[in-house]
Amino acid sequence: MKELENISLPDELLDEIQHNIEHIIQTFDVPEENKMEVIKQINFMYSRTKYLSLTDALTRLPNRRHFDSTLDKEFSRAKRYKNKLTLAIFDIDYFKKINDTYGHQCGDFVLKEISNAALLTFRKSDAVFRFGGEEFAVLLTETEIKQSIIPLERFRKTIETLDLTYEHKKVNVTVSIGACQLTDDITSEQEFIDRADVQLYEAKKAGRNKTFLSKIS
Repeated sequence: MKELENISLPDELLDEIQHNIEHIIQTFDVPEENKMEVIKQINFMYSRTKYLSLTDALTRLPNRRHFDSTLDKEFSRAKRYKNKLTLAIFDIDYFKKINDTYGHQCGDFVLKEISNAALLTFRKSDAVFRFGGEEFAVLLTETEIKQSIIPLERFRKTIETLDLTYEHKKVNVTVSIGACQLTDDITSEQEFIDRADVQLYEAKKAGRNKTFLSKIS
């Protein structure tokens, strides 16, 4: 299955392929139980391929493609029903230095440990994604910006105190976090991302290992 890990096919295409194959199998002149077994195997492969197309191979977190589709749904839902929605973006501080000092395998180790910590810290109703490189995103549903400070700061402090050791060497890691609440004046998903990203930039500019939140006027 390793060759499937970087597959990126549209969901509609995957669904169409699955449907077409099942239809072809149904026309085969073979015992019905044999058809069902083949269809069962195809459905398994389809589910596996779809999972891999939406999952980051290293961290096993949902990937950027999955983030985009989830944000599209949550953004539309929040706008339509006036739900609270906060987007946080966090970035591993000085990640290049970690790679340069300890090697890329250590960098991969850190990415996985950060991912595990995020899954353990945030609520099950919140969605954590690997946004790209050393950057991650969290969608906090039904959450106002002032409420988000509690889980975000808890996560930041968790990472700050992580006892990470790679090949008998202690690795100190921190994250910077920027967050933004969806408001009426935000008209697109990209604008929502950009505003959270501005707060992340401010957190880094202020010295890193900080959480910055957008203000609601």
